[in-house]
Amino acid sequence: MPRKYLGGSGDALTVWISLAASTVLVFYGYDQGVFGNVLVGQNFLTQMGNPTSTQQGTMTSVYNLGCFGGALSTLYTGDKLGRPRTLLLGSSIIALGAIIQAASFSMGQMIAGRVVAGLGTGMNTATAGVWQSETSKMRSRGKLVIIQMANCITGFCISNWLTLGFSFAPGSVAWRFPLAFQMFFTALVWMMCPFLPDSPRLLIRKGRYDEAREVLAALEGHGATPNSLSVRTQFDIIKDVLDRETALKYTWWQLLSGRGPSGVVRRMILGAWMQAMNQISGINVTSYFQTYIFIHAINLNELLARILAAAGSVDYLIFSFLAYFVIERYGRRRVMMVSAFACSTCWVVISIALGLSQTGQGDAYKLGALATTFFFVFFASFGLGVLGVPWLYPTEINHISFRAKGASLAMSTNWIMNYMVAQVTPPGISNLGYKFWIIWAVICASFIPTTYFFYPETANRTLEDIDRFFEEHPGVFVFRDKIATQLQRPEKYERMDAEIARRDEEERIRNGEVDVADDDKGSKDVAYLEK
Repeated sequence: MPRKYLGGSGDALTVWISLAASTVLVFYGYDQGVFGNVLVGQNFLTQMGNPTSTQQGTMTSVYNLGCFGGALSTLYTGDKLGRPRTLLLGSSIIALGAIIQAASFSMGQMIAGRVVAGLGTGMNTATAGVWQSETSKMRSRGKLVIIQMANCITGFCISNWLTLGFSFAPGSVAWRFPLAFQMFFTALVWMMCPFLPDSPRLLIRKGRYDEAREVLAALEGHGATPNSLSVRTQFDIIKDVLDRETALKYTWWQLLSGRGPSGVVRRMILGAWMQAMNQISGINVTSYFQTYIFIHAINLNELLARILAAAGSVDYLIFSFLAYFVIERYGRRRVMMVSAFACSTCWVVISIALGLSQTGQGDAYKLGALATTFFFVFFASFGLGVLGVPWLYPTEINHISFRAKGASLAMSTNWIMNYMVAQVTPPGISNLGYKFWIIWAVICASFIPTTYFFYPETANRTLEDIDRFFEEHPGVFVFRDKIATQLQRPEKYERMDAEIARRDEEERIRNGEVDVADDDKGSKDVAYLEK
């Protein structure tokens, strides 16, 4: 019998891994909402010395610098510690940052606490998606990562409603408790991660073969054992691709100069820029500063602004979950392009509405209502595609030997772009007015040709299929390549898996290693191979 982790194997184990990985993403979503709402409270502003709009942007954005450093740190620690241990360390660092923030009495202390919390969040976000992707079946991988991101928005939603409720509390408890509440999620992570397995692909790369087979058997379930033919075949497929691509060791200079495995640098760039698109879409203008925007751009009172921001977070949450139904059905490319078009359209309408209002060419109340409506539509449009695809793509596109490093670079890109957006938003609203929103309309529109020309489809492919694609297709442009753009899994990859399974079975028969039960089960294994 395979070892059971946290009381489960098969689909139950996948659910537990998904819950643990999703919980660490709640940290990210929670912080997106909590600080923007803390920032508009008068008690908080007084305690921090009444900071200017630029200083408010700095207090918000330094968190992302911490995240940038934390994500980069996983270049070296991610594989050494393994996926669950990295999440435990990152979550503990977040708890420390939460304590510092909740106990702050000056802007300097608050900045320090946000940097510390950011370090942990950067480690978590660079690791959670990779862990989920490397332990998921092919046809559920995208859906599970989408659930992760939906849970990120659950954190965002919780923070908006919690800060709305605590806005009625007296004194500093209105902002200290919401900041301290981050520690609750650390406790949840510690209740799950110590009892869950590491990535079998990472274990194979480390030479821990017996443990890798044990994890593969546990993930498969259905009575599979480490000696089952299906488990051994999955193991051999992963190891075959890994051995062919990593027969040599590579320095960073060799990788950057193009002498590493096929397309490894291109793949890192694709993953990193996909994450950049997620951040420069303007989402963190709204998620960090939605209450601030309603007050300072649409001239609503603080209570109404808080209520609308909380309602917007529910809208965002609903549509982020609805992405579950489209991410595999329509693929990464199509979902990303349609979502980007809708986001750009929303920014155009918001720009026109606020432009007419600020120049006195229309009824300010009606135009403000129109702009508010399209902020809600933007959340829905973003949640359906530009939210989840950039978080999923780097966990799939990067080379098997550099998946953690590629995800780390992608997340570092995410956080440095996040920092830029958070830093420029308050002064941008103050100085540019309605013109500020035109910037995001143009940027979102640019995502459509970028995705169409450069990004291959990763839906309905195993992670090993993607490695094979880049071995065989060195060209940068993919829009004319049917293998790159078709939604269904290419037949050639199914044949390659079948050939490996056939060779493996013949070898084991020659060696007398296959028993009758395993041989009967093995006839169905190639179709089942979805790792």
